[in-house]
Amino acid sequence: MKTKKAIEHITSWLKNYSNQSKTKGFVVGISGGIDSALTSTLCALTGKEVLCLLMPIHQHQNEFDRSHEHVEWLCKNFPNVSYTTVDLSETFDTLSKVVPSEEKYNLTRANTRARIRMTTLYAFAGTHGMLVAGTGNKVEDFGVGFYTKYGDGGVDLSPIADLMKSEVFALAKELNIINAIQTAKPTDGLWADGRTDEDQLGASYDELEWAMKTYATDTENRFSGRQKEVFKIFTDLHLSNQHKMDAIPVCILPENLKEAL
Repeated sequence: MKTKKAIEHITSWLKNYSNQSKTKGFVVGISGGIDSALTSTLCALTGKEVLCLLMPIHQHQNEFDRSHEHVEWLCKNFPNVSYTTVDLSETFDTLSKVVPSEEKYNLTRANTRARIRMTTLYAFAGTHGMLVAGTGNKVEDFGVGFYTKYGDGGVDLSPIADLMKSEVFALAKELNIINAIQTAKPTDGLWADGRTDEDQLGASYDELEWAMKTYATDTENRFSGRQKEVFKIFTDLHLSNQHKMDAIPVCILPENLKEAL
């Protein structure tokens, strides 16, 4: 992929969308990972206002340190960027006291973190007349559905959702995003034990990217060994998470019933 042309295209798309919606710029949640780092940098390149939010919830220190280092780098290079830290740990703890907390609900608690952050992003975006920029890539958003419904999936626009993870890394390298983020193992930062994305998914992004590219034309029976295992992981996640990728089901009333109302 021609990285410089791709960067220019996404930046132009972001700027035009903001101009057409008559908004001042973008709010981006910064996780310390490559996706949010790239998204915030692309938003910064538009020249429009960019507000980066660091939203720790009992965050691992190394994740927070990477987030902070990234926003400091952004502010140094782009005068249109600002950032603020909103510690949501107490908010999360308060909510946790009134919702299920047994071991089997750990995934629900992890998703709750993402939904609290989404609410915070929109609070700042609404106050400042900005758009919430999503940070999901193509493998996550349209491959395995690796995001929280109405959490990090709740955004106004998705600038990198047509980029495979490898392409995200390519653009990040072109933009000289800090090395600590480029070399960090991808993680969603939603778990107290610091598990990585690969720990949760059972496959690396390179493997899932391969499976996504072959899914439309191949079947599991064609593969063996690790390829067969990865293909099954992708297929199972892709099918089970369709509820995230498809439009919300709407019950359509027949015309004869509408006429009777």
